[in-house]
Amino acid sequence: MGDFFQFTLTGLTIGSIYAIVALGFVTIYSVTKVINLAQGEFVMLGGLTMYSLSSFGMPYWLGFIVTIVFVSIIGWLMEFVLIRRAKGANPISLIILTIGTAIFIRGIASMVWGKDQLRVDPFTENKPVNIVGATITPQAIWVILIMLVVVSLLYILINKTMVGKAFQASSINPLAARLMGISPKKMASLSFTLSAALGALAGLAIAPIMFPSYDMGTMLGIKGFSAAILGGLGSAPGAVIGGLLIGLLESLGAGYISSGMKDVITFSVILLILLIRPSGILGEKSVGKGGL
Repeated sequence: MGDFFQFTLTGLTIGSIYAIVALGFVTIYSVTKVINLAQGEFVMLGGLTMYSLSSFGMPYWLGFIVTIVFVSIIGWLMEFVLIRRAKGANPISLIILTIGTAIFIRGIASMVWGKDQLRVDPFTENKPVNIVGATITPQAIWVILIMLVVVSLLYILINKTMVGKAFQASSINPLAARLMGISPKKMASLSFTLSAALGALAGLAIAPIMFPSYDMGTMLGIKGFSAAILGGLGSAPGAVIGGLLIGLLESLGAGYISSGMKDVITFSVILLILLIRPSGILGEKSVGKGGL
């Protein structure tokens, strides 16, 4: 049972990161129907920016805020400079555009930070804690707590505020939203900004555990996208369920079968679930590019 709890805690930790990344995909897709395959690069930028700021001696709390603001601006620029200009493009073209953006960001990051993994200090003292026979570091607890806070704040934003209502209106019917005085373009910009902030948060949380490097966003982006698809693209609760499920599958598969087979096991289960329910666990029926 000690091993099971250990694998479960590890799975919940990494699954929480996948869930936050998946929420970034869902945030953009819900409003713009764009699948942003550069989402993983926002995570990478979060970790590497925090490394630079802490290296310069900036207080951790201030570096945390500056990192989120910086990456959020990158997300806003991506929508304003690229996505908005390609407004009438088909879904495949937009996906290729986001892939190109991801490659560009990755290339810039490799020149700025190099290709080696970098060390970022944990939020607090990182002495392992024993829980029912399993050990977990305080940083892993922070990761899970951040995921819970992100989910709670997103729920409040979307369901309890006027901005959230505008968000939903732009998602359901952009034309009707425009007639009611809501700007779908502004909501699209907000979705990319918010998605980038979520990516930065994920990068900040995971950096002390998974030492950041210029290419860390690639696999995290794939796993986050897989979580979004598994949960149901367009469903925030589905993204969280998908992320946690993938994290648990990875951890339990690596622990009980083989660490080299963890991805094979995980994606085999994902494919099986999608064969049974193609729209995902809580997903909508169709995926496509909607108008702004």
